[in-house]
Amino acid sequence: MRKASFADMNCSVAQALEIVGEWWTLLILRDSFLGIRRFDDFVERLGISRNVLTTRLDKLVDTGILERRAYDDARGRYDYVLTDKGRALWPVMTTLRQWGDEWILGAGNEPILLEHRDHEHLTTARLTCDVCGEPLDARTVRAVPGPGATN
Repeated sequence: MRKASFADMNCSVAQALEIVGEWWTLLILRDSFLGIRRFDDFVERLGISRNVLTTRLDKLVDTGILERRAYDDARGRYDYVLTDKGRALWPVMTTLRQWGDEWILGAGNEPILLEHRDHEHLTTARLTCDVCGEPLDARTVRAVPGPGATN
């Protein structure tokens, strides 16, 4: 039986999925990182129904990931802009995209590449230790109980 909600789970991944775990939400975030801000532009790019988009945008605004900014008060038109909390999802979206490039589309079929602005060379994002700078992967780290751990 599929769980309808992970809200009662003491797990950061489960709690994050409560907000961004629906696939339309991830595509809205992808487009937000690509500079899309307007409702009609999301509809056009994604082919999403207006009612589904409204629901997803409302949730992203309510959870502080997007901010709604009026650009035409008279007609009730808004830009949807990433907040600091939303921009903090960049590494998640980037590593998910890179995984899809490598394991789904294959080398040479990447729809988007990253260019390092300061040096104008292509790059990929990598996780590194914030203390020593060494690369991190599943073999170089282990999970230990944190301050919010429960039995």
